[in-house]
Amino acid sequence: MNTSWSNPESLAFVEALYAAYLSDPDSVGVDWRRHFDGEARVGTSAARLGPSFARRSLFHPPGVGPAPTATGAAREAADLQDRADQLIRVYRVRGHAVAKIDPLGLPRAPQPELELDYYGFTGADLGRKVSTQRIAGLVDATLGDVVELLQQTYCRSIGVQFMHIGDLAVQRWLQERMERTRNRLALTRAEQLRILTKLTDAVMFEEFIQKKFLGAKSFSLEGSESLIPLLDLAIEHAGAHGVQEIVLAMAHRGRLNVLANILKKGARQIFREFEDADPELHIGGRGDVKYHKGHSTQYVTSAGAAIHLSLCFNPSHLEFVDPVALGRMRAKQDRYADRERAKGLVFLIHGDAAFIGEGIVQESLNLSELDGYSTGGTIHVVVNNQIGFTTSPCQSRSTQYCTDVAKLLQIPIFHVNGEDPEAVAQVVRLALDFRRAFKRDVVIDVWGYRRRGHNEGDEPSFTDPQLYAAIARRKNSREGYLEHLLALGGVTRAEADEIAERRRAALESELSVARSPEYVYAKDPLGAVWNTYVGGPDAQAPEVDTGVAREKLARLLEQLSRVPKGFKVHPKLERWLEARAEMARGERELDWAAAEALAFATLAVEGRRVRLTGQDSERGTFSHRHAVLHDYATGERWMPLAALAPNQAPVEIHNSPLSETGVLGFEYGYSLDFPEALVLWEAQFGDFVNVAQPIIDQFIVSAEDKWDRLSGLVMLLPHGFEGQGPEHSSARLERFLTQAADDNIQVANCTTPAQFFHLLRRQALRPWRKPLVVMTPKSLLRHPQATSKLDELATGRFERILGDTTITPKEAKRVLLTSGKLYYELVEERKRLARLDVAILRIEQYYPLSDEALERALAPFPKRAEVVWVQEEPENMGAWRFWRVRFGDELAGRPFRGVSRRASASPATGSGASHKIEQSDILARAFAAR
Repeated sequence: MNTSWSNPESLAFVEALYAAYLSDPDSVGVDWRRHFDGEARVGTSAARLGPSFARRSLFHPPGVGPAPTATGAAREAADLQDRADQLIRVYRVRGHAVAKIDPLGLPRAPQPELELDYYGFTGADLGRKVSTQRIAGLVDATLGDVVELLQQTYCRSIGVQFMHIGDLAVQRWLQERMERTRNRLALTRAEQLRILTKLTDAVMFEEFIQKKFLGAKSFSLEGSESLIPLLDLAIEHAGAHGVQEIVLAMAHRGRLNVLANILKKGARQIFREFEDADPELHIGGRGDVKYHKGHSTQYVTSAGAAIHLSLCFNPSHLEFVDPVALGRMRAKQDRYADRERAKGLVFLIHGDAAFIGEGIVQESLNLSELDGYSTGGTIHVVVNNQIGFTTSPCQSRSTQYCTDVAKLLQIPIFHVNGEDPEAVAQVVRLALDFRRAFKRDVVIDVWGYRRRGHNEGDEPSFTDPQLYAAIARRKNSREGYLEHLLALGGVTRAEADEIAERRRAALESELSVARSPEYVYAKDPLGAVWNTYVGGPDAQAPEVDTGVAREKLARLLEQLSRVPKGFKVHPKLERWLEARAEMARGERELDWAAAEALAFATLAVEGRRVRLTGQDSERGTFSHRHAVLHDYATGERWMPLAALAPNQAPVEIHNSPLSETGVLGFEYGYSLDFPEALVLWEAQFGDFVNVAQPIIDQFIVSAEDKWDRLSGLVMLLPHGFEGQGPEHSSARLERFLTQAADDNIQVANCTTPAQFFHLLRRQALRPWRKPLVVMTPKSLLRHPQATSKLDELATGRFERILGDTTITPKEAKRVLLTSGKLYYELVEERKRLARLDVAILRIEQYYPLSDEALERALAPFPKRAEVVWVQEEPENMGAWRFWRVRFGDELAGRPFRGVSRRASASPATGSGASHKIEQSDILARAFAAR
């Protein structure tokens, strides 16, 4: 190479020096190092100086005195290179905007900055040499060579957005992988035949259903059939990476095709569901429509790698399954101690309108790199129909692409033409390689179309006539790819016809079996980890002892009061830790936080994993838990619950992002694949749980009824009327009780720390797995009467109703039923009024609660004694209407009525003074004469 500093070819030399300097400043000579250092000191960081800096160095190198005047030829060459560098960068940044990613070929906006004349280039410049130091695979190239490579890489069937990634090393990894291959994968004949076969499977499955079940809803995949070879290729490549578990989630469009052709759910079973030949399985509301169902299977790749595949059940709520799938994968990874997050992988299959339209997508993306939620990177596949029901993109988003929301992460977004299966194959491999290298999410936006309407009975041309005119002219993706292969000469028409005929015959055979009168429908079973757990009626599940030896409790509580040597505790927490030590010694009764900590600790040392997440859950919203301590001098973290014994089960407590829906969905998913763990989600205030209502309605309370799926998730919802206003008082107890049926959930409101201890341990130890909703306290956390002796944790079990031992039952004229903190206020009012003729019973578990349990609790009291339900909530909220509908005017043969706030549209007043007046009124009416 000519190293004359005035020769433009020495640009490569200077760029190489500069790259070496960035990597290791000592690797270049002293003069050059000073020169580079000087440039950095004038106000530009060395990492951002770039090629233009190298060109400035060319004309002002170190150690040669004042720079001579450059020749005209040198200036011209430098100017050419500068413009070429600008063009290269713009192709990387904006090439996707002109890429041929739309199979319909609809017009795209022109991009003048990608035109040669924008930079003053003419045809004569295409033959001139330019530096290609930063372009992989090009040596001694002309400007024309560079443009050709950039167009092939970024403007054919693949468009890529990656220049928003701030890490230059990640950018360069992607550039090198794409530009060296021109974003094209060299496929063998066998691989091409595999793609053709999978396309055939996808196309023929849809056509078969349309012919055999005319007019039936299936939410066809037609127009986006390349999803099937995409998933097939992805699973194959994931197997080569050592992935052993894959969780998939998707909405209803294309689900039946994925079930049949990827999950290998028997087509006969799907056809049987179309026939609707087993109505007895669905009487009473059980079951779900066929395109919401999930399935699990064991998959073996062509290389012999075994992968467990599981497609999540999903309601019509499109993207709300996303965090559920992520939680499931995190549980699988935790179960098998996959700390590198390398053996499990999530595929989330999205719709274009939903990906940009539903906020749960952003919440799920935000979880991706948080310690408490990371799964090592998710593959997002957008099935881009270019429409949402009847709504066009211009009406459904304010962004260029439906995937622009994913730019909140430092990840690549690949846009690919779904009718170019080989481009899809390239993107799949690149995406999986990126995920393995960087443990980050990747988005694959597969452009296709929706051949039919939103469903098979819909007429899409009412609202989109031009779009559907273009769609009507299209061949299906199989025919398009077959023509490509026939042109290459690698596949014959006879081979293609044989593949199609085999598939057609197989489908006919499956339909024949499905229509047989001897056919027995088989439900999708729970996984092996559920073998020792049951659902069904509460009465059929055994109760368990939940007490723990007093000595063990004291020892664990004493451990929880200690910190490592040299750890400086916050001055205000020193007394808090000392109080906990006093509880361990029996010198002080246990408060709520201590009982909870002991429930977690005892389960952990017994080998049961504990996981609690929520907003501010490490400290606790009300500064009561302090599960994670912070060194007052260094900020170092210490969690005593994680350091109880060498062989204990893990205890995870994480502060969550400011998200209810995404985080609750994640924890629900976690509970599905770790049934033996105690999995809890805590709301900051119970009122905020309604933000996550779709997760509650569509998954938590109904999954057993719809899908035969069980969960032991615990929801901790701070609840209680304390004058804090409409949004900090009610966890909306009434909503959970309205949804309670067939023993589907448990709803509780404890009044003592011991009860809470036993309730949590029961949830983990009892083989009955149902979600548990707990109205947790606020003021009771520090109430002097809301304490328990250590012995109360050592013996007994959770009691659904707590009786009253302070009065003589036969003298009672009234029995008050209540729950939560109001109990303590009623006791205080009774004492003030000296009303020993009024008993107060505590309902600790609202549901399930049998009539027999209530009758036993009331049996000691005279039949003439009236029963009064007393609640803080308005009459139309809380538990009153639940009881009223169930019992009417009589409970266990006694008169029954309620006392509450008046009916209201809002749960509570915003005035503290008004709250006190209302609270006093409730207490007065509870004891008033009738």
